[in-house]
Amino acid sequence: MKAAVIVSPGSNCDRDIQVALRQSVGADPVMHWHGDPDLPGVDLIVVPGGFSYGDYLRAGAMAAHSPVIREVVDRANRGVPVLGICNGFQILTECGLLPGVLMRNAGLKFICRDIDLRVDAANTVFTRSYVDGQIIRIPIAHNEGNYFADEDTLNRLDGDNRIAFRYCSPRGEVTAEANPNGAALNIAGILNEKRNVLGMMPHPERLADDALGGTDGRPMFDGLVEALAAAA
Repeated sequence: MKAAVIVSPGSNCDRDIQVALRQSVGADPVMHWHGDPDLPGVDLIVVPGGFSYGDYLRAGAMAAHSPVIREVVDRANRGVPVLGICNGFQILTECGLLPGVLMRNAGLKFICRDIDLRVDAANTVFTRSYVDGQIIRIPIAHNEGNYFADEDTLNRLDGDNRIAFRYCSPRGEVTAEANPNGAALNIAGILNEKRNVLGMMPHPERLADDALGGTDGRPMFDGLVEALAAAA
């Protein structure tokens, strides 16, 4: 399996995802500069977290117009799996691969802590190593993670089982108290219609090794390797 990580000015999680992918894949991903539109042939594209362009204008808005993103959109439309984490999620909404928008956290403060998530869609290449209803603990670190979409979009996401992760209590209860940023329907991650694009605010790469304090994020990367190897 060959993966690519998109590197933008201001990204600060690209090396974290590089390490997580190397651990699961057994080889380094391509670290592809955002300004180069010639993306090589890969089986997986990751748009990592960070603060692309310093989050000026609006988080992800400037990076969504980087030359390589047009190719990312084209590959996604042709079925290549694309994973956007935190700022990557914001970029995927800004470029139209995912619906909705990420707004300022309801408390208007940057949040950085581990959080409980409920897996609500385990039937994807990204989540196949989890089970529906499983509770995992993954770090968040964002200022604009408050997911918003119109009512029709939210109903479609919910009805089509495209909400991959929701913020929840340790017992799996989806409550306002368990929602760290005010996101609609406690949304922490969503899928596109083809289910080959996942955007999520939490950082699975930050808990993918025992040395980091936990491994709840590693099944995502191991599962991707298994799924893409089986599809090859």
